[in-house]
Amino acid sequence: MAGAAPLPGMRDAIGGRIRALVGSGSVDLSRPPGDPGLFGPGSMAWRIHGDFSAMMIGGVSALLLQMLHPLALAGVWDHSDFRRDRLGRLRRTAQFISLTTFGSNAAATRAIDHVRAIHDRVSGTLPDGTPYDANDPELLTWVHVAEVDSFLRAYLSYRDPALTGTEQDRYLAETAIVAERLGARDVPTSRRAVESYYRRLRPALRCDARSREVADALLASGPDALTTSALAIVAPAAIELLPPWAAAMHGRAPSAIGRPAIRFGARGMSNVVRWALRR
Repeated sequence: MAGAAPLPGMRDAIGGRIRALVGSGSVDLSRPPGDPGLFGPGSMAWRIHGDFSAMMIGGVSALLLQMLHPLALAGVWDHSDFRRDRLGRLRRTAQFISLTTFGSNAAATRAIDHVRAIHDRVSGTLPDGTPYDANDPELLTWVHVAEVDSFLRAYLSYRDPALTGTEQDRYLAETAIVAERLGARDVPTSRRAVESYYRRLRPALRCDARSREVADALLASGPDALTTSALAIVAPAAIELLPPWAAAMHGRAPSAIGRPAIRFGARGMSNVVRWALRR
């Protein structure tokens, strides 16, 4: 059994690096007795958001999808240091999702209020003069739908493809509460409603030079070998996860022959991540 000794140390090292990447050790997820948070242990939100691999792949895919909306892209372009703070953006998003999913009601409320305060400072105009505002209810709905739809598709692809349609709709209905508390309106709460929503929004979506620059920054190599290795697997998996029309808009649609290899690599990485984070 001498060869098994390094495994706990390796698990701790990989798990610690992952937790540091998303900053999970810096958020307080404790809940007072009788406080289940916004969703509670039996919720679909807990089930889906609890799988780190699916959330990581789905999160990157969501950002690629979100940036196709010119108003969402403008907020990133004008109000974030996306070239140097890509991992910071991912970390802050992961912490917000952790707090609103697993934290107490008070912690979730504070996280939502904090984001609303940030949105109060995010406004401007597009190059063509069109105004944008991060508090725009329709823009908030777009960001939310792109996010939860991506999380759900990643979970189906890399965790549980047998998730029923009823369970999928329950997840979308549950998570709508966060979008609504941020200020979104008319949030789709079923798979059918999401598909209808995409059909309605697609004519307004664009991919231009700014979109490509932000996407290139998002998918670039990481600051260290471990992050770079992970992104080499996560990036193509995130692109492959996109709706076909979105991948085509980005000009990054993977070939049919390459898709099995992408999924094989992502499933292998997912197994390692789950092993490293298992307690």
